[in-house]
Amino acid sequence: MAKTKSNTSEELEKKSSAAKKTTAKKASSKTSKKTVSSKKKAPTYENLLIVESPAKAKTIKKYLGSKYEVLSSKGHIRDLPASRIGVDIENGFVPEYIVPRKDGKAAVIKELKAAAKDSKRVLLATDPDREGEAIAWHLAQVLDIDPESKVRVFFNEITKNAVKEGVAEPRAVNMNRVNAQQSRRVLDRIVGYKLSPFLWKKVKTGLSAGRVQSVATKLVVDKEREIQAFVPVEYWLLDVLFANGKKTWAASFFGDKNGKIAINDEASANKIKAQLENSEYTVSSIKRQEKAKAPKPPFTTSSLQQDASSRINMRPQKSMSVAQQLYEGVDIRGKGTVGLITYMRTDSLRVSVEAQSAAAEFIKKTYGEEFYPKTPRFYKSKSTAQDAHEAIRPTDFTLSPEKIKDSLTTEQYKLYKLIWDRFIASQMSSAIYNTVNVEVSAVNSAEKTDYILKVSDSKLIFSGFTVLYNYTEDGEESQKKLPELNEGDSLTFKEVVSEQKFTQPPSRYTEASLIKALEENGIGRPSTYAPTIATILDRRYTEKEGKLLKPTALGFVTTELMEENFKNIVDVTFTADMEKNLDKVEEGEATYLDVMQSFYKEFSGELSEAEKKLDGVRIEVPNEESDVICELCGSRMVYKMSRFGKFLACPNYPKCKNTKTIVVEADGLCPKCGGKITVRKSKNGKTFYACEKGKDCGFMTWDLPTKQKCPVCGSTLFKKFGKLICEKEGCTFEGKNAGKDK
Repeated sequence: MAKTKSNTSEELEKKSSAAKKTTAKKASSKTSKKTVSSKKKAPTYENLLIVESPAKAKTIKKYLGSKYEVLSSKGHIRDLPASRIGVDIENGFVPEYIVPRKDGKAAVIKELKAAAKDSKRVLLATDPDREGEAIAWHLAQVLDIDPESKVRVFFNEITKNAVKEGVAEPRAVNMNRVNAQQSRRVLDRIVGYKLSPFLWKKVKTGLSAGRVQSVATKLVVDKEREIQAFVPVEYWLLDVLFANGKKTWAASFFGDKNGKIAINDEASANKIKAQLENSEYTVSSIKRQEKAKAPKPPFTTSSLQQDASSRINMRPQKSMSVAQQLYEGVDIRGKGTVGLITYMRTDSLRVSVEAQSAAAEFIKKTYGEEFYPKTPRFYKSKSTAQDAHEAIRPTDFTLSPEKIKDSLTTEQYKLYKLIWDRFIASQMSSAIYNTVNVEVSAVNSAEKTDYILKVSDSKLIFSGFTVLYNYTEDGEESQKKLPELNEGDSLTFKEVVSEQKFTQPPSRYTEASLIKALEENGIGRPSTYAPTIATILDRRYTEKEGKLLKPTALGFVTTELMEENFKNIVDVTFTADMEKNLDKVEEGEATYLDVMQSFYKEFSGELSEAEKKLDGVRIEVPNEESDVICELCGSRMVYKMSRFGKFLACPNYPKCKNTKTIVVEADGLCPKCGGKITVRKSKNGKTFYACEKGKDCGFMTWDLPTKQKCPVCGSTLFKKFGKLICEKEGCTFEGKNAGKDK
C-alpha cells in the first residue's frame, strides 16, 4: 500500500525534487548495464490526457483525435486512511495519503503509470475546482511528474473549442488551491475522528460528528425550537364586496388616513364590520403604471439544487449526479457524445462574452428582436463567491431540450430543460405588466368614520422571458378582473365578509430551503451542500416528513451537547469564518499551517474540558412516543430506527418484544378488492405498492398509484413510464399523464 505525506507547497516541492533525483539515479544505473547497441523504445502515445471520469474521457477523446490517449483516474486515487486519523497533529498536521484497497485504485494507478511511461507528454485535466486541483496534484505525485511544470489543463465546459484551448495552454498545478482543499479535508478529518468517539461514549455508539453537518443539523434544530416556541396571534380580515353587473369584486380593509389598523379579536372585527355595512363608498385614488419584471439570473449550484427540488422534485444529490452526466457528455443522436452544460459546481453568475453573443443571436432568431433587451444582461455574483467558473449554462443553445429529448433519460431531460430554460430566460427581455392600485373611501357619517380599503390588480401585456421560465410574486397576474374605475366613482355596496385568521409558525426547512440557508450564511461551498444534507439524513440527525426536514430526538440531543461543549463547531459565524480562511489559503493570503494551528488550539481545549466535565456521564436519547398501543402489554409504542427505516417497538423491551411495521397509505384504492393501497419497501430498498390486506388479496405493483380514476371502469389509475394505466383485471385503458396526480 503506497503511503505519502504532504504539507505545505515548500515541502511538496522538496519531496518532488528528491523523488526525481532518485528516479534519475536508478535510470542511470540501469542504462550503464545495457549494451551500446540497445535502442530506446518509441513512446506509444504522443500525449496522455488524464481526466476524472470515463464518460468525460470518452467525450474529450472525440475532440482531440489520434494524437491523444485519454484515460480516467475514476475520481480520487489517494485519500486519508479509513481506519485511523491519518494526520500527524504533533508535527505540522502532516496528512498521510494512501491508495485505498477498495474500488480498484491500485489497478487504475498501474494502468496510468504504464500509459504515462509510454507517452511523450502527460496532461492532467481533472475538474476545474479545488477538488480537481487536489486530484491533479495527487496524480502528479503518483506518476512522478513535477507539479510546477506545465501539466495542468483547465476548461469550464467540455466542447471542442474549450478542450482544444485548454490543452493548448497548460499551466502548473495551483498549490494554493491544493492546500485549501487539503485544509478542508484535514479539518473535517480531525473534527470527525476526535468528536465521534466522544459522542460514542456520551450518547450512542456509531454516531458521527462533522464540521459542516453539525451546523446544518443545528439550523434544523433551531427552526424546530422556533416552531415549538411559537404562540399564534389572532387576526381578522375584512373584505367589502361591490356590484359589478351580475358579478362582484372585492376590496380589503386597510385602516384610515393615520395608517394600517390591525384587527386582533372578534369584537373589533364585528364593530368595524357594522360600521362598514352602513358606509358610503367612493373611489378616492387610482394609480396605473407599467411594471417591468426582470428574469432571474442563470443557475449557480445552490439555485440549481433549489429549483430542481421545488420544480421537478429532484433531490440535491440526484440533481448533482444528473448534472455531472450532462457536463461530462451524453450520446446525442447524430452528433455523438456531447457535453451539454458548463461545470455545475459554481457560485458565480458570470457569463462569457461569447456565450452572451450566441444567446442574443439565438433569442432574436427564435423569439424575435423584441424578446432581447436593448443591452445585454449582467448579473453580479455575491461578495463571497469564488467566481472561478461561469454560471451554469448550456454549451450549445441550438440543442434545445425538445430537439434532443429522445437522446436523454427522463431525469436528464428534466434537468437539462430546467438549465436551458433558465439560462435563455436570463438573457431575455423583461415581462411587462399593467398594474392598477385602487383606494376606496368608506365614510360612515353617523359613526364619523372614514376608513380606507385597498385593492390591486395586474395584467401581463408582454410575456418577455416568461415564455420560457415563469415564477409568480404578489401582485403579478392577480386576475381579479376589476371593472373600469375612475376617481370619484360611487360604488354599490353588496356585503362585508369577515374571516378569522391566526399567524402561522415558521415553516420547517425543505432540502432546497436548507441549501439556501447554508449559502446565505456562508456555510460550505457548492460541492458540499448536497452531501451535507444527505449525511444528516443518513445519520438520523434529521428525518423527512413529506418534503420537510425535522430533527430527530438524536438530532436534538447531539446539538444540545455540542452547544454546551463545542460552541465553535456549531456556531454559524465561526463556520462561515472558517470558509473565508480556506479562501485565504487559496488566494495565498494564509497557509495551511496557519489555519490548522489556529483551529486546533481552541478545539483541543474544548475537547479536553468536555471530557473532564462529562467523565462517566451517559446521555439518554428519549424515545418518540406514538399513538399506537401495544396489544401485548398495553404500553404506548415508540418509534425506533433500523437500517430498513422507522418501525414501532414496545418500550418494555426485552420483557415485551412486540414490534410493528409503520403503514404508509398511498393514493387510490386497490383495483382488485377496493382496499387501501400501502407503500412498502423491498429488501433491496426499492419502493413498491401493495394492498393493505396482504396475501389475502395479493395485489402489488411497482407503478405509482394516483388520485385519478379510469374513465372506463372507475378504478385507480397508476403512473408507468410517464403514462397513466389501469391495472384492474380485464381493463386495458392507457392514457397520457394529465399531470393531476401527486
